[in-house]
Amino acid sequence: MFVLDNSVSAAWCFADQSNPYTDAVLRALAEGETAVVPALWRLEIVNSLVVAERRKKLEPFRAELFLREIQPFRIRVDHVGSTRAFGPILDLSRRFQRSAYDAAYLELAIRLKLPLATKDGPLRQAAQSAGVGIFLDIDPA
Repeated sequence: MFVLDNSVSAAWCFADQSNPYTDAVLRALAEGETAVVPALWRLEIVNSLVVAERRKKLEPFRAELFLREIQPFRIRVDHVGSTRAFGPILDLSRRFQRSAYDAAYLELAIRLKLPLATKDGPLRQAAQSAGVGIFLDIDPA
């Protein structure tokens, strides 16, 4: 079980963003691993898709296909995190100078004592500083 950051999951839809790390995380899910995400993850995924559509980098049918393809994966949505926005998430955002969105993933990993799957360098550093492990700790570059 691990916390899945949108920097990894969005890369699955875009060939220019995927790399061996994102592919390895995708394989882990395909092989039955369970990921946990904050509730905002769904909004981030949809935002990534609609922005790509507006920029003519993605056809709507491909976005819909992508959403269908990720449905079978074991991705559990944590709804508790949003209640922690005014406390621990704010604190982590300030402490590590990360967005509230990044801090939500970090807070979830800390609270559930799970490693974090992210290809975001500053978020990786914040996670490691906070004592959070990195899922499949291989170079995301």
